[in-house]
Amino acid sequence: MKPDLPLIIDCATLQPLLNAPSLVLLDICRPELYPRAHLPGALSVSPGETQAGMLPAPGALPDATRLQAFATKIGLQTDSQVVVYDDEGGGWAGRLIWLLYSIGFTRCSLLDGGILAWHDEGYPLSNDPVPYPRNGRWQVAMDPSHTITRDALQAALGQEDIGIWDARSAMEYQGISQSAARNGHIPGAVHYEWTQVMDTQRQLRLRPLEEIRRELATLGLTERARVVTHCQSHHRSGLTWLVGRALSLPIQAYAGSWYEWGNHPDTPIEI
Repeated sequence: MKPDLPLIIDCATLQPLLNAPSLVLLDICRPELYPRAHLPGALSVSPGETQAGMLPAPGALPDATRLQAFATKIGLQTDSQVVVYDDEGGGWAGRLIWLLYSIGFTRCSLLDGGILAWHDEGYPLSNDPVPYPRNGRWQVAMDPSHTITRDALQAALGQEDIGIWDARSAMEYQGISQSAARNGHIPGAVHYEWTQVMDTQRQLRLRPLEEIRRELATLGLTERARVVTHCQSHHRSGLTWLVGRALSLPIQAYAGSWYEWGNHPDTPIEI
């Protein structure tokens, strides 16, 4: 196993590493898909394991006790190299990597295109269940730098050194689609839907990062200002957080996302 893999890797890079003892391969596809097909050796992770699941911000991180239990269950060690994939282009996988960064573990990679790309390139799949090792020794040390709270974001509105990346659909951003008690977008937020980073003609692999960088720059999202990304529950924006990090943007996730913002009585909203 190489000492550190890039944040985004392709199938050809992963394939020869499948039997490496330090590899922790995590499948966060739809739960019903795992018994039918997954990458050989992959552990199944439920999206719900990555979320607090409680009001007012169900998309926030689980508490430290749950996070420690998760790290132990998947066998996370200091020398582990985690690779994560899903079946939707990277939303849940990106969120899971954000979670790992948030507990101080950064040796993580996204499999570009996930299981769709793996199958497309003809690599083998398995339906054999993989037991959790439950021997993790990683001690959770929370790193809050990857996340911004509602209070901090609200206090930063209007400042020149912050850009807000709304990764929801256009109808959600415009307030046409009902997704909370109050609808619209955070004042000053720009819209760039999470699906725009994907190539729908190439099994949802990411589009060239430099193309994405140029498009974000036209919206004012650059490395010169802090970028905050969100969606409805920090699922879709898991991918935009990861892409921002791959582009070396100073990016944070607003994990409360629109579920918290749009249901709060005192947050400002634009339509």
